[in-house]
Amino acid sequence: MLRDMGVESVAHLFRGIPAHLRLQNLLDLTPALSEPETLSYFHGLAARNAIHSNTSSFLGGGSYDHFIPTVIDTLISRSEFYTSYTPYQPEISQGTLQAIFEYQTMICDLTGLDVSNASLYDGSTAAAEAVLMAARINGRGKVALAENLHPEYAQVVDTYIHHAGIEKQTIAFDAETGAINPDALANLGNDVSAVVVQSPNFFGGVEQLQKLADATHKAGALFVVVVTEAVSLGLLKAPGKAGADIVCGEAQALGVPMAFGGAYCGFFACQEKYQRQIPGRLVGEAYDAQGRKGYVLTLATREQHIRREKATSNICTNQGLYALMATVYLTLLGRHGLKEVATQNLQKAHYAAAQIAAVPGYKLRFSGPYFNEFVVSCPKPAQDVLAKLAAKNILGGLALERFFPTLQNEILVCVTETASKDEIDALAAALREI
Repeated sequence: MLRDMGVESVAHLFRGIPAHLRLQNLLDLTPALSEPETLSYFHGLAARNAIHSNTSSFLGGGSYDHFIPTVIDTLISRSEFYTSYTPYQPEISQGTLQAIFEYQTMICDLTGLDVSNASLYDGSTAAAEAVLMAARINGRGKVALAENLHPEYAQVVDTYIHHAGIEKQTIAFDAETGAINPDALANLGNDVSAVVVQSPNFFGGVEQLQKLADATHKAGALFVVVVTEAVSLGLLKAPGKAGADIVCGEAQALGVPMAFGGAYCGFFACQEKYQRQIPGRLVGEAYDAQGRKGYVLTLATREQHIRREKATSNICTNQGLYALMATVYLTLLGRHGLKEVATQNLQKAHYAAAQIAAVPGYKLRFSGPYFNEFVVSCPKPAQDVLAKLAAKNILGGLALERFFPTLQNEILVCVTETASKDEIDALAAALREI
């Protein structure tokens, strides 16, 4: 192959990479292990993990510990689902296409919008794709991001817009409520393509979506709502019914394991008039000449399907297996079941907040309404409090100093339906002792 290409060595193929960036020696790897030795090594690593049954977790911040019905694993492990990749030949991928079609339908129901695509990599890339889509629709060169958008989502958006030449504007959150004050959008310029708000926001607070939407539309911009905790859609008003043009986010809470932070399943929905700018592809229902129902790729705007300059995105997967998990989860629970799970999250979180706020030295940082996450101000640095809780087998939450340097004593606490009253009481007792 080298001879036919007219080069002397493989190294010649990498000449475009500066010499100081190339590895000049072999990798420092340990000798290969046999299979029994490899198994023993990983069993040893696993033994160092905290045993879940002995640990109470109040971690959230974009990855949520919800109960996952066993039947989900059973169904997705069927070989026709487990081995399928993507429906390149739609006519022989009817099962996969129907599952995606049902997923899209449920996402539309949850978000209150007309059209949903076949999912994205995760919530952060879904948010970034929403920003690019808004810029394509109205041709404006600036995006306004809420300061209480998940900081890691904001970082992904930064990467996307940097390469797209889109300028960023940050909307500060209200210091008292932790939410975005609609008045903060009063002076939006006519160069802003979209306002991106998360609800529940990174601090767990529920935003005033209708007022924010009205202020955004007054400036001629699109209103994008990001949702990281999808279970909240079982109880809160659908963002599409509150004026959102695009709703996107993370479907992990709908039956997908936390899995150390990924891989996950992004969802994306929009108004019908914008469907030709939606990233990825749409699965639709059709009928053949004999009137038999079938499923097809109705719209495929990836660069793989059409000319690159006309593509809406280079997203290269539909996350089919994770979308199937969400579909089975939502089908099992139904409307009433999802509302029940969401209600348990709301009630348990508020019970926990009341118990913690009753401990001397601790208080709720923000006064606004919240779903299943809230911020606690501690009498000492958050990292110290969390370390002492961990010693008691309690994962007490997320230290916010990591993302907001001024919040050194604040912890983001998440309470889902998996937390028992005894575990919540034990958390409050441990904080009292600390």
